[in-house]
Amino acid sequence: MLRKYTANCYNAKTDDEEGASMRAMSETDARATLAELGARVRAWRARRGMTRKQLASDSGLSERFLADVESGKGNVSINSLEATARALNITILDLLQDAPRPALARVLGILHRLDETQLDQAHALLAGSFGLSDAQGREKRIALVGLRGAGKTTLGGQLAAERGIPFIELDREIEREAGTSMNEILLLHGQAGYRRYERRALLRIAEEHAGGVVMTTGGSIVSERETFDLLQSHFYCVWLKASPEEHMTRVVAQGDMRPFAATRGENGEMARDAMNEALDDIRRILASREALYARADAVVDTAARSLKQSLKDLERAVPAAPAIDKEKAFA
Repeated sequence: MLRKYTANCYNAKTDDEEGASMRAMSETDARATLAELGARVRAWRARRGMTRKQLASDSGLSERFLADVESGKGNVSINSLEATARALNITILDLLQDAPRPALARVLGILHRLDETQLDQAHALLAGSFGLSDAQGREKRIALVGLRGAGKTTLGGQLAAERGIPFIELDREIEREAGTSMNEILLLHGQAGYRRYERRALLRIAEEHAGGVVMTTGGSIVSERETFDLLQSHFYCVWLKASPEEHMTRVVAQGDMRPFAATRGENGEMARDAMNEALDDIRRILASREALYARADAVVDTAARSLKQSLKDLERAVPAAPAIDKEKAFA
């Protein structure tokens, strides 16, 4: 009786009080929803390795609006969400959905209970059962993945020379496929168009280099599930890993700061604030992609290692080079 009486007392609130309470709850829920949506946009942008300026350019939305969205303050419309998702090369559902498909959730529930060794075994079983590694000659084709500054080009070129097989860069092959530069591809076709050319180039390279090849890939390829699955089905993938600080040092030494949109002073040197911002960008990108990079067949940590040491580590990490006809390999 006391519980019923207490409930009746609460139910005796005036219509104005109840309306105010409902509005307060709705506003709280709305703020929480916007904050969650902003976090998802920010996470997807980091995974793609895109700056806010790049996302604004590709989506047609302003940087200020995107900053408000990512901070949970933006008044977001369906159209702006669609434009943002399209620029990130995902669907609007990828931004909004909370959970994976039920069957996938059940599989993930099992996988979450496994340790690292068991996860590797599970990946091998799934790959063998469902065609993720069924391409003939896959282990002859080596693909190096990782963020810019890990040593992919330098180590890849030397590994190819050691094995007597061609060395190619996927970015150049994508340009060849499209018949234009990377900048023009992105300008004319956006991320979705770029990824289409990327998949075509991967299939062509796998077909043309059945005898073996060493290939470098763009740092964001692991963020595209379909493309990364395609890569893993035709190439033996190695993640070249380094610390954020070493990535930063090597990229600065190369004089190429495009991925980090850093600004430079009058003398061409990066300002301290820009350096810190760029380093934070690298940390965020690595954190968002670490689990994806870890899907590679092997990992080679180049941190605090000399070029000679890293090359030896890479040679040990890849399958033994088969005896090949060099003329056919370079044909």
